[in-house]
Amino acid sequence: MNKEYYFAVDLGATSGRTILGTLADGRLEQEELTRFPNNLIETGGHFYWDLYALYFEMIRGLKEVARRNITLTSIGIDTWGVDFVFIGDDGAILRNPMAYRDPHTFGRMEEYLEKVVSRKEVYDITGIQFMNFNSLFQFYAMQQDGNSAMKMARKVLFVPDALSWMLTGEAVCEYTIASTSQMLDPRTGDLSERLIESVGLKREHFGRMVQPGARIGVLTDEVQKMTGLGPVPVIAVAGHDTGAAVAAVPAKDEQFAYLSSGTWSLMGIETKEAIINDRSYELNFTNEGGIEGTTRFLKNICGMWLYERCRKEWPEEVRQLSHPELQGSAMQVEAFRSIINPDDKAFANPPSMIEAIQTYCRETGQAVPETPAEICRCIFDSLALRYRQVFGWIKEFYSTAKPSKTISVLHVIGGGSLNKYLTQFTADACGIEVLAGPQECTAIGNIMLQAKASGSVADIWQMRQIIADSVDMTAYHPTGDQGAWAAAYERYLEITKHRNLEA
Repeated sequence: MNKEYYFAVDLGATSGRTILGTLADGRLEQEELTRFPNNLIETGGHFYWDLYALYFEMIRGLKEVARRNITLTSIGIDTWGVDFVFIGDDGAILRNPMAYRDPHTFGRMEEYLEKVVSRKEVYDITGIQFMNFNSLFQFYAMQQDGNSAMKMARKVLFVPDALSWMLTGEAVCEYTIASTSQMLDPRTGDLSERLIESVGLKREHFGRMVQPGARIGVLTDEVQKMTGLGPVPVIAVAGHDTGAAVAAVPAKDEQFAYLSSGTWSLMGIETKEAIINDRSYELNFTNEGGIEGTTRFLKNICGMWLYERCRKEWPEEVRQLSHPELQGSAMQVEAFRSIINPDDKAFANPPSMIEAIQTYCRETGQAVPETPAEICRCIFDSLALRYRQVFGWIKEFYSTAKPSKTISVLHVIGGGSLNKYLTQFTADACGIEVLAGPQECTAIGNIMLQAKASGSVADIWQMRQIIADSVDMTAYHPTGDQGAWAAAYERYLEITKHRNLEA
């Protein structure tokens, strides 16, 4: 196989990267070209993403490719979900996209579900987990607030689609990113006109629906001139970063569950059809678009957001500690001393995450964690117990969807797979073998979907075999005191049942 070069843009909620991927002789290699922050901008009482800064960084990465005289096969972009950009009649961006953590949606989800379309009807259409920042509720909040950009919009593009549009001039609506909006009907494979119209928009506001692997277009003359590249194709990879990450799970067969561990933790299974029933509604599970017609049936869990926010609040001498040093100190703290539900609304975006955790423990009659080590241990224990709860539900759904099979392994992918303590806790809590890695799964999925689009890879299973042959994985087996974990889980359920929580 001749060497092919793929350019991946991988944008997370805190930072972004451009990566050069190469595929030759059945092995994948990656090189990080650039890394940059993705900063929230606070102005006028709202939080925005700096789309132009992200575009600038894409161009900077492409210029580096041209400087090296590399001929690219294609370009692909993945980002976080739900957020979007308004485009005016003249083709201009009307405003930087509002960030999903902006408080303008607080209370608006409940208002929408009470006054516009019922909760049950929305779920029956979309099968999507209810979160106040989903695109549907962002649109509703903007409609109610008289948002001028929304009023004047000719096109509405989700963030990866907007960046692809800036490179190609072509407006598309990529399936996996659209599925995060809580406006897509997985049965029809398109956006629901009922839900679109309920927030004052029309289907024509959105680009044409495309599946992962579709060719969007080629670099515009303007971008070619700026970068020194030719008409390189831009591919609609799984635009949602979790879609790209799950595509990169190095599974050998269908008998796996996954935990994409980062700022958010996303635990789920891959299914042929969406699972939309009374039980999935009760437990607030989500059905997001996958590749090759699959569905990512999963649940969002707060994840390392708790740890990241606390780390920013600690004194400089604590922040200077490496992650292994800080996390290792937590192992000296008594297990299960303090337990929280990571998905309690108190932890969504508090002014102080440390105070939020301490208040929760105080209000539930527990020991209040004070030191960084105690707070870390509280977070890791609690995340593992939440994983145990969600994994139990996932096994229930898996046995119904695939009655002749069982889940034999849990793949932990993403940056959180490097946290050896939490990963071992996950194996102990869930009672299953855990395979950790790859860390950079989103970029790998992005690159491999480009390879599939170019014809260098036949299907998802060949993709996964190449990935398994190209990355290192670490196996974790349940070794902890299972009786202690069972007792802690009962305590977790007792502590959390009195809180005003969704499943």
